[in-house]
Amino acid sequence: MNKYFFVFSLAAIVSFCMTPLAKKIAHKIGAIDVPKDERRVHKKPIPRMGGLAIFIGFMVSVFSFIPLEGPIKGMVIGGAMIIIMGIMDDINPLSAKAKLAGQIISAAVAVYYGVIIQVLNIPFVDYQLNVEALGLGIPFTIFWIVGITNTLNLIDGLDGLAAGVATIAAISLSYVAYFNESYIAAMITLAIAGSCIGFLPYNFNPAKIFMGDTGSLFLGYMLAVTSVFGLTKGAVAIATVVPVLALGLPIFDTTFAILRRILNGRPIMEPDKGHLHHKLLSTGMGQKRTVLILYAISSILGVSAALMTRRVSWDLLFIIIAACALMYISLGMQPYEKQKTTHKE
Repeated sequence: MNKYFFVFSLAAIVSFCMTPLAKKIAHKIGAIDVPKDERRVHKKPIPRMGGLAIFIGFMVSVFSFIPLEGPIKGMVIGGAMIIIMGIMDDINPLSAKAKLAGQIISAAVAVYYGVIIQVLNIPFVDYQLNVEALGLGIPFTIFWIVGITNTLNLIDGLDGLAAGVATIAAISLSYVAYFNESYIAAMITLAIAGSCIGFLPYNFNPAKIFMGDTGSLFLGYMLAVTSVFGLTKGAVAIATVVPVLALGLPIFDTTFAILRRILNGRPIMEPDKGHLHHKLLSTGMGQKRTVLILYAISSILGVSAALMTRRVSWDLLFIIIAACALMYISLGMQPYEKQKTTHKE
């Protein structure tokens, strides 16, 4: 168990120590987030690219304790590519098409090194679909990696939100991986959690630095890749459903964002103020309270993933998911016209 502690602690310490340096670099190269539209909550320019510290903390920990072979090598190479793209985007925003192309290429690198979804299980139904036998394993895997990479990026709208949610998801996945004897995956997800924890003191409200696309894209990519190769030793139902639950908050938020924009005749990629954190803010809550509520929801989903791993009653799972879904629907599916509500911190 000492090894798991050291993996987590080293990532946290390095990330914490590297964040001030990342802040200086961001100022020097002009990676600054200037509040120029109503979607942004902060009122003054804040350096971004804090994800560079998260990346360094993670990599130092992984290189120190985990052999770079097979899927892990692909994950590291793909993660480095994502970081480079994120830095470029934080300096000078890239087009949506360019970012998507970079994400697909990074996902393809992981696939090349053996990160492939083989079987899908239909939740609550005793049916398994062998997507690899159907020739769909690679496209399903790329879709999953790119999708999760973007979901975490989309919820990065409040101080500390993405880093905290990524930490909770990583710890949940680490527990599930350890329970299913995927010990390497358990250490990798602990390294993800540690690197986020080290960054959070600088990122929690009031934030001194943002992680930027450098951090949100990197964390989303790492969680997506690890969830694929890290749970394959477990039951198929667990390997399919647990990552969805552990990453439930960003997945649900992104899904409803897409539905909301379609229903309102808006382009899917058009930003708006209809995300769950915007809705909570519009009720008069401050940033800290909003973020803590979203941490709680994410934790509930993470616990659900753990309960499923231990074969706890599915009835309880239904209740937990239904409660979270109802909370989101009541706050997040208001008409588009009402999304222009302003708020004060």
